[in-house]
Amino acid sequence: MVQPEGQVTVHGHWASPFVKRVQLALKIKGIPFEYVEENLINKSQFLLESNPLYKKVPVLVHNGKFIIESLIIVEYIDETWPDMGPQLLPRDPFERARIRFWVAYIQKILENTGKLYTLDMETQKEGLAEVQEKLVVLENGMKEEFFPGGTIDISAEKLGILDIMMVSSFGFFKAMEEAIGVKIFDPERNPLMVKWVETVNQLSVVKEITPPQDKFVGFLQYLQKINFRFT
Repeated sequence: MVQPEGQVTVHGHWASPFVKRVQLALKIKGIPFEYVEENLINKSQFLLESNPLYKKVPVLVHNGKFIIESLIIVEYIDETWPDMGPQLLPRDPFERARIRFWVAYIQKILENTGKLYTLDMETQKEGLAEVQEKLVVLENGMKEEFFPGGTIDISAEKLGILDIMMVSSFGFFKAMEEAIGVKIFDPERNPLMVKWVETVNQLSVVKEITPPQDKFVGFLQYLQKINFRFT
């Protein structure tokens, strides 16, 4: 069995979907790593020095070098350890470009969900309509390009970056719906999305880094209280 070279450490925050992307990529590839929880209110000197521009998590440390930005880190992991675990992105340039398009689209939907964390009901209503519209586009695109017939065939050995994006961005959708009191996913409107997220959520590799729902609900209610947005 191939063994990774050098020590790997992830600095993150338990509730961050961006940190979850990195954790999942490492776990799917079978790369051992140390996890360090960061305080995002009272930021550590390490975080300020390792990511001086954004001062955000995640930060991956590999052989003493810092890599920042979650999607850059995921690709770094895939390219640094190509022979460990499944390939997270296709090696074919066209297929890779096709996947990257949908990765960017899922990222945009996640950013749009930030509009839901508000006590202004009109703003929340507009944000919800925008998110639901984009989810329908994503549903149709995934059916057409990756899941013909709506059939889901997922296992830990075949997970890729789209699975990572979906479960890190929307794996907590039930907690989100409970916290802010809106229905984001509709089994009738988004049957593939719901089935996809729920299937990946049941994998042990995902469960191992998923916090309890009640803890997440409380955190999301706090985000709503402070009118949080992903910016």
